Amino acid sequence: MIPSGAKDQEFLLPASTSFIAFSLFVAVMLNWLPWHGWALALRPDFVALVLLYWCTHKPHHVGIGIAWVVGIFADVADASLFGQHALAYSVLAFGGIVLHRRVQMFDLRQQSMHVFPMLLLAYAAYAAVHWQIRGYIAWEYFLGAVVSALLWTPMTLLLQALRRPHRDPNEL
Repeated sequence: MIPSGAKDQEFLLPASTSFIAFSLFVAVMLNWLPWHGWALALRPDFVALVLLYWCTHKPHHVGIGIAWVVGIFADVADASLFGQHALAYSVLAFGGIVLHRRVQMFDLRQQSMHVFPMLLLAYAAYAAVHWQIRGYIAWEYFLGAVVSALLWTPMTLLLQALRRPHRDPNEL
């Protein structure tokens, strides 16, 4: 468990709307990277990770509505079925908002264990829509949930480092 003083300070770190929007934009750009072969099956969903981060750390700023809009944008950008990503991201955002206090109680390694089922549920929603349209489940989607859960710690550390206010070098 993390000492409450450090956790309180982390929770109070500022997060401007422009920084949240920029981080989601960068996540969408990372999802557009060209992946081929097995790397495509192991591809993490960067948008899902960033959305889940913001839903667990700033649930009053990022919610289901923003997840839906980002999902619609991802559907258009990915040329997939309209609403497929939106449904998966909305399910993920709901889980992140409902469990945000529980997730924040643990250290980053334990948070990854709590984030994994939420990512798995979002991937399951994505796979269910795929099954309804195409008639089969693409099981390789679920490998991306494992890789995404493994990337939770470095992504969280990166976003927390970018959120910390920079100290003036001339300050004592």
